[in-house]
Amino acid sequence: MEIKSSVDSYNEISSRIINCCIEVHKELGPGLVESVYEECACHVMKENG
Repeated sequence: MEIKSSVDSYNEISSRIINCCIEVHKELGPGLVESVYEECACHVMKENG
C-alpha cells in the first residue's frame, strides 16, 4: 500500500481547485467582476467535493 506524500495531496487539491475555476470561466466567459467568479467557483467546488 502506497502512502501519499503531502506534496501529492497538495498537488491533487490544487489541480481540483484549478479545474473548478477553469470550468467556471469556460461557462461564464471573461468580463465579470471577481465576486461573481468567486461565488460560482465556490458553488462548483462544493458540488465536486
